[in-house]
Amino acid sequence: MDTNSCLPHTRTSVPPPCGVPHFDPLRVRGGKLRLRRALRRRRRAPAAVLAMTAAALAATGAAGADDPVTQPPPPARERHAPAAAPLVSAPVRIADAATVRLLQPGDRVDVIAAPHSGLGAGGEARVVAAGARVAEVPPPRETLSDGGALVVLSVPRSTATALAGAGITSQLAVSLC
Repeated sequence: MDTNSCLPHTRTSVPPPCGVPHFDPLRVRGGKLRLRRALRRRRRAPAAVLAMTAAALAATGAAGADDPVTQPPPPARERHAPAAAPLVSAPVRIADAATVRLLQPGDRVDVIAAPHSGLGAGGEARVVAAGARVAEVPPPRETLSDGGALVVLSVPRSTATALAGAGITSQLAVSLC
């Protein structure tokens, strides 16, 4: 028997190198256009959802145009231990831009809705949100011509819904608490 048959091979055979064929680089076209389109759609989606929600609230008119949005009082045992509702950010356009300039983050305000002068005769002002906390006051833009100013409030979700509905049918104002 051969003694070299149990030993590992000391010689290795390496195949000769093979060449990689030459090819032109790949160029993907339309990448910038797709990116721009995706960014535009991202901005439109939240605006469309907000518009549909506000339109649905205005169309249902559950509380009526002149009635304040009220909820039934909680049972007596729940009055002593109120549950903390999760807060959301609600952007609100206030009719008087000078009033918004007085606000700072952390201030507490009451949001008051007064019917537009052209929509109905003799409507009374009503409080839509009481004691709402100002979360942010975005810097004013000189290009706006509608005379209003934006303020972001931190309120419960139900109050944010009432604010969105009132912003469509009424002019909104704030008073400091």
